[in-house]
Amino acid sequence: MSTPVISAREADVLELLGEHLSNAEIAARLFISVRTVESHVSSLLRKLEVPDRRALSRRAPGPTRTEQVRPARVLPAPLTAFVGRTRQRGELAAAVTERRLVTAVGLGGVGKTRLALAVAADVAGDFTDGVCFVDLVPVTDPGRVGAAVAAAMGVGEQPGRGIDDALVAALADRRALLVLDNCEQVRDGVAPFLERLLVACPGVRVLATSRARLMVPFEWVFPVPPLSRVGGGESEAVALFLERAAAVGGAPAPAERERIAALCERLDGMALAIELAAARWSTLGLDGLTAGLGDQLRILAGGPRADGRHRSVRAVLDWSHDLLDPQDRALLRRVSVFVAPFTAEAAAEVAGSAPLEPAAVADGLGRLAEQSLLAVAPSDTGTRYQALETLRQYGTERLADAGELDDVRSRHLAWCLAGAAGLQEGGGSHWRARFDAVAEDLRAALSWAAGRPEQRGDACRLALSMAELAFTRNLMGEAQQRYEQAALLAADGADAAAALRQAAGVAGCRRLGDDMYRLHRAAAEAARRAGDAAGAARDLAAAATAAYRFSSTFATRLPPADEVTGLLAAARELTGDEDPAAAAALALAEAAVVADAFGAVQGAPDNTAPDTVACAERAVELARRAGDPVARSAALDALSGARSWAGESFAAAAAARARIDILASAPSAPARTHELIDALAMAAATAVGTGELEAARRWGGQLAGRPQLAEVGDHATSWLLVADAFAGDADAVLTSSVRFLDAWEQAGRQRSFSLGPAAAAVAMIHGLRGDHEARAAWLTITDLTGGKEDHHHGHGAVFDAMVLLHHGDAHAALERVAPEPEQVWKWVCWVWLHWYAALRAEAAVLAGHPDALARVAAARAVVAGNPVATALVDRAEALLGGDLPRLLATAAAFEAAGCRYQWARTLLLAGGAHAKTGASALAGLGLVPVPVARPLQADAVERAARPAPER
Repeated sequence: MSTPVISAREADVLELLGEHLSNAEIAARLFISVRTVESHVSSLLRKLEVPDRRALSRRAPGPTRTEQVRPARVLPAPLTAFVGRTRQRGELAAAVTERRLVTAVGLGGVGKTRLALAVAADVAGDFTDGVCFVDLVPVTDPGRVGAAVAAAMGVGEQPGRGIDDALVAALADRRALLVLDNCEQVRDGVAPFLERLLVACPGVRVLATSRARLMVPFEWVFPVPPLSRVGGGESEAVALFLERAAAVGGAPAPAERERIAALCERLDGMALAIELAAARWSTLGLDGLTAGLGDQLRILAGGPRADGRHRSVRAVLDWSHDLLDPQDRALLRRVSVFVAPFTAEAAAEVAGSAPLEPAAVADGLGRLAEQSLLAVAPSDTGTRYQALETLRQYGTERLADAGELDDVRSRHLAWCLAGAAGLQEGGGSHWRARFDAVAEDLRAALSWAAGRPEQRGDACRLALSMAELAFTRNLMGEAQQRYEQAALLAADGADAAAALRQAAGVAGCRRLGDDMYRLHRAAAEAARRAGDAAGAARDLAAAATAAYRFSSTFATRLPPADEVTGLLAAARELTGDEDPAAAAALALAEAAVVADAFGAVQGAPDNTAPDTVACAERAVELARRAGDPVARSAALDALSGARSWAGESFAAAAAARARIDILASAPSAPARTHELIDALAMAAATAVGTGELEAARRWGGQLAGRPQLAEVGDHATSWLLVADAFAGDADAVLTSSVRFLDAWEQAGRQRSFSLGPAAAAVAMIHGLRGDHEARAAWLTITDLTGGKEDHHHGHGAVFDAMVLLHHGDAHAALERVAPEPEQVWKWVCWVWLHWYAALRAEAAVLAGHPDALARVAAARAVVAGNPVATALVDRAEALLGGDLPRLLATAAAFEAAGCRYQWARTLLLAGGAHAKTGASALAGLGLVPVPVARPLQADAVERAARPAPER
């Protein structure tokens, strides 16, 4: 009989059986699973043909193989639960079983060791000869790596054979996993040791953790990222914080999870930092932790630890820093001034000074990235590098210690100034991405420079550049902030005044009348200090104009009339005949005061239409002489309003549209943009007033597309809603109403003359749809968005009358528009006059009012030239006279004017076969086709059946 072949691992098990150990004890000794021991025991019983374990123990040899590996130590037992990293844990486990050498790479404190231990425990059953964990922190001599591994595995020295040779011989036929932790400080010793080990021991796999890859060709690198911070309370970072915080004083309340997520975001998802923060939660609370994160290196420290490197974040970073050569240390601290990801070229400009040559920076960045001290982020504009916030704080401390802080920050400031100038001169499709890539650095450099008197000039220039860039990027709040900051930093009053005027223009785009008023007054004061009397006069006049012209955009109390009058008096004293711009500004302010027919400013005069028109025309002429397109637009706005109050709707619309053409040639600036936004709104509004619905939709669509209105999206969509509502486009109105309502809520529920009509238009569409509950809700919004008088007598009367007529309640509609237009002219003269007069005529006809014919005639005189309102009046007259052909002619007029709702309603009113077509069309528009109580053709049939009167 041949001698049975027993494997090396079976021999180990047989030897321990000879010591009468249980399967569990054998598994612990060899660090293999109990099931694996059972498998080896069964194989030995079969191969050695013995009946039981006792017989096996008698067959066990004595310990003759001095090279035999003694039992390996078990994996370190974690003292806290492993949280998160489900995906990385699975991916790393698969890699370890498939590849010879896997290096888990990441910054100190990111959680490499805990992940490696979890993975080692997961895959232990795949390695019949066990898993061995070796911590290389105590090893300082690269030549002693093999000795450290041998000691951990129980391999001793042998006569005539070095320890590395003995270890290789012991593992030659083993299937084992070797976990080498903290390889970075002896990387030069780990790489050659592993190359020799893995060539000679094909069954061995190695999982290494390091802050830098080992740089051997057979290595497979597994980057260990920070903990996931997405998903609020479901994120890995939040889960870790909650688990560790619960261990030291009770879990935080669920309501705190969003704040915890924000805290973890500031900690960059670093596991150690989160654990240290959670450990202090019970004593500092979230408020204290959040306040203390400005100095993470101080606050994120714990008590004594067995591993001193993990006592604090600072200790972790000191460990990494001390492993660098002097030039890389200099580079690490200098690039800490960058807030956002940066390029090698940028780093060379900022960090490339003695003792570090600019040409050496790129290579140094690569080494820092290999050490996990910088993250590498490929982008469309090239490779970028970034340091986590904790490293940036650490680098700043090191800059201060080296006496380089001011010099490096000054170089960073110069780089930011050059970059901002390049962005202003550039353009192209990638402009936005290029701005976003450097914006945080611009802000950081400005914040630093603004607090240093010696950098005041550069800070002012950067603030102005930032203001212009932010405005172009549609960051309107920041643009205004930066212009005001530039004014504070300006060396003289003239520059301050110029910056404040720009800030006022941005405030206008943001619909902040209070700020416009404040900033123009501040600009006047700055101009006075600079000796610029004409400039001061312009600014005082502009402040007075804002109080009247943009009164609906004031969030707080409007300035009293005597205050505004005082500004005008002061402007007149400062205005010289030789300055046309100042004269034009003063004329505009006076026109705004005269045109204040609504008495927006307390105590304002109630002026006649001729007075208003005359003042506005004078302002237009003076602005034309001054050659200022923005001033001309503002003056034309005053003229448009004056013409409207005089009942000249078409002249008002023409003046509003002329503004758009004039502004097309004006230089791009906040004031010009503000004027253009207002001009588009007025063009859309006046087009609604003259029945030009397609033009109203065109202007309204351009207004809605203005990116500068992101903060006030309700105003952007307001006139488009009104035009679509009059046209009967229910789908468009209902879709836009969601955006309108969200924007109105987010903007703090503002009140404005343009918001009330928009809300009322949505309410009307719901009324035409038969959804009276939704209509009531939107009527409530209408009361909150605009003046109640305006709603009652102006747009509200028009929209309510349309709903009542649609549902056949002509008497109620007649009551809603009962006042003569002359009685409510303040509320109908602007946009609603034609609609009010036409609907009043139709209600009178359908209600059988005795003065119906007179009302039709009066309305015709008012609405002449308005295609929709004229068709409404023609329809009323056709209904009054029972004239079916004329009635059908109005249907064609409505369709030609883009008013599908009134076209369909006309067919419904016609009766007969036309009514069926009209009902189908209304249903197609998403509206309720309410049957007409007595359509025109029914009246015609009845008249035809009557006997002819006797002669």
